[in-house]
Amino acid sequence: MKSIASSGSGEELERAFAAMAVKDNPPIPVTQSTADRDRPPLPRQTSTTPRPNDMPNILMAMRKLREGLLGSQRRDHFAQRAYIFIIQASILSRHWESYQPALLYLLHEIHPVTALSPLELQDFAGYRVLDLACRQYELVDAFAVRHAFKLEDRRVSVVLMSLVHDDWVRFWRTKRVVDGYQRAIMDFAVDRMRLHALKCLGRGYLNADKSFIERTGDASWPELVRGGVGWQLQDDGNVMIRKPKTK
Repeated sequence: MKSIASSGSGEELERAFAAMAVKDNPPIPVTQSTADRDRPPLPRQTSTTPRPNDMPNILMAMRKLREGLLGSQRRDHFAQRAYIFIIQASILSRHWESYQPALLYLLHEIHPVTALSPLELQDFAGYRVLDLACRQYELVDAFAVRHAFKLEDRRVSVVLMSLVHDDWVRFWRTKRVVDGYQRAIMDFAVDRMRLHALKCLGRGYLNADKSFIERTGDASWPELVRGGVGWQLQDDGNVMIRKPKTK
């Protein structure tokens, strides 16, 4: 929790959360004597003890911090910075139950008293718009919030229009160039956009190359199969989508 809280920027916070993934400890260099080198190597044993998951504890700590600030009715600079941290950390952890109430309180309660910078206001208003559009699929409300905060983020606008028009090509392309926070919120709409793209393939193609289907669904073939795709992959790399009707 301390290492995450000490992150000085959004990029550092994202790297701190990525570092929480399970990883092997680097080997410690040991100087070996001649006798040690002549000894047969000992069999490597892998510990079966499960590693603790710190994420529930972090989310609980952030919830207690938010409840304490809410109970004290603080809207000063400290409360602003604390809510910014809570929102960013909760977005990266895909925990909308934490970032949604914090985001609303930051925009509608703290910002009128302790104003965010213009850039910060654009960022957090953009998160609110993306949450409405991608997670809740409330496109009318998303456009209303964009208008209310005079949001000028071109990438957020592209995401909105791609959802309105079911344009999965623009959605995938935009998802690759947005920052980590926007990408995490866009993930809520991935399954819906992928399903629409695959339905279009099913209506328009009898068969297609596997790589083309993977690009269209923005996922590997094993991931698509696990997601419920029942098309038949042939030995030549072609995918049989549907058989032609016999006359």
